[in-house]
Amino acid sequence: MEFREPLDELINQPETFTKGLNFPAPENIKIYDSTLRDGEQMPGVAFSPGQKFQLAKALSDIGCDILDLGFPAAALSDRHALQLIVRGKRDGELREDVELLVMCRANPGDIDATIKTLKDIDVDINDVTFFIFTSGSDLHLKYKIGKTLLRREGRKLNEWLDMPVEFYREANLKMQGDAIRYACEQGVEKVEFGGEDGSRADLEYTIELAKSGYAAGGTRYSFPDTVGCFTPEAVDYYMPRIVKEFPGEDLVCHFHNDFGMANVNTIRAMSHGITIPTCTANGMGERAGNAPLHQVVTTLKLLYGITLPHFKYEKLRELTKIVEEFSGIPVSAHEPIIGKGVFTHESGIHTAGLLIDPSIYQVIPPELVGAKIRYVFGKHSGLAAVKAVLERPEYRAGLERDGVDVNAELIEAVTLFVKDARQKRTRSDRFTSVTEAYYREYDRLGISELRLVELASTIGRLLAEGIMPDLEEAPVYFPTRKWKKSRRKEK
Repeated sequence: MEFREPLDELINQPETFTKGLNFPAPENIKIYDSTLRDGEQMPGVAFSPGQKFQLAKALSDIGCDILDLGFPAAALSDRHALQLIVRGKRDGELREDVELLVMCRANPGDIDATIKTLKDIDVDINDVTFFIFTSGSDLHLKYKIGKTLLRREGRKLNEWLDMPVEFYREANLKMQGDAIRYACEQGVEKVEFGGEDGSRADLEYTIELAKSGYAAGGTRYSFPDTVGCFTPEAVDYYMPRIVKEFPGEDLVCHFHNDFGMANVNTIRAMSHGITIPTCTANGMGERAGNAPLHQVVTTLKLLYGITLPHFKYEKLRELTKIVEEFSGIPVSAHEPIIGKGVFTHESGIHTAGLLIDPSIYQVIPPELVGAKIRYVFGKHSGLAAVKAVLERPEYRAGLERDGVDVNAELIEAVTLFVKDARQKRTRSDRFTSVTEAYYREYDRLGISELRLVELASTIGRLLAEGIMPDLEEAPVYFPTRKWKKSRRKEK
């Protein structure tokens, strides 16, 4: 309906409280998607090269600006996927301005392997950005990569625990700088860099690490919340200093979602001037996933007034379905924005308000994200929703052909019936089979510990008999099947 007063006079709009922040201009924001790398690292998920190509096309089409393609040196399938995606971009199947990115650790061996891999599949090293990463927090420096740093510095491994943290910090600066310089010497022009576990790292060291990376030839700094423990207060501590230290630079934030804070923290970081948020479609990723793409872009638009110029919001649900199909991981029916149930209403109070005007109970316009309001009927339904549906022209015409008059008596009778019918189902419905089927299929996405042990037993017996298993016949889900004995182990 048309309100007599402007809507802004009737309610406080979200932007009432979000104006005046230091957001980048919308045209300077780049959406950095990591579905093909971090998303695939969600336990049990594995995309085929063809699926990665289809996802890359969908991500390009919806408006993502940077695509993280992972570690091509690590797996043949990733090399094939990269080859398909680069060729697809050359052929115009991806946007010309989409940036492709590959990852490697901060050492010449990884860089050489990545360069060779790219050359072997006819990919120019400057068709992609190299992300050369190391560690950032003292915990990671000493206890994760400490032995590597000791060897680089010519120290003995038995000194590992006794060496002070300062030693590892300095050695890490050298390792990162040497790796970036080496990549540049090999002709790599675009180098993203950063240190894992940044959200738990010392801020002054974080800034020193970033300065060192730029000085060595790096072109873009990335700050991660690797374990998803960031709070908005911590974002307020780290981000303003980092942005101040590197004015005019494109800066990346990469936040995980272990506490469900990745979207909030990403938006908060951008409000301090971060230009490149990292996201994944459907929030895929390690453990609880990454900042969900759908949440970040829609929050920016509707709560902060930041509309991304070329982003196709209406394709979010289409993208969701593709990722669900390829990953085997469905999103919750009540996942914000893209869940099947978030624009579905049953409550009589809510439906009555929506029928007056959707803004009474719906802040997100469904059509913006490729959805529409729908009603389901049950114990909470009211007369207004039943009346609205029965009076829709497409339904009313059919009822009239059946000789049914849509009047107050019919509407009340139907409402009472659906309320009673749903209440009776409550006493008999059992959803155990539904939930068990879901978790049964989820467990089959990967190879469980028990399956792994069974597989090891089968392979071990064959190896003891001098038989080399044929990997093409590997019974991934049925490890007790007999292997094809087509190849004998050489003695």
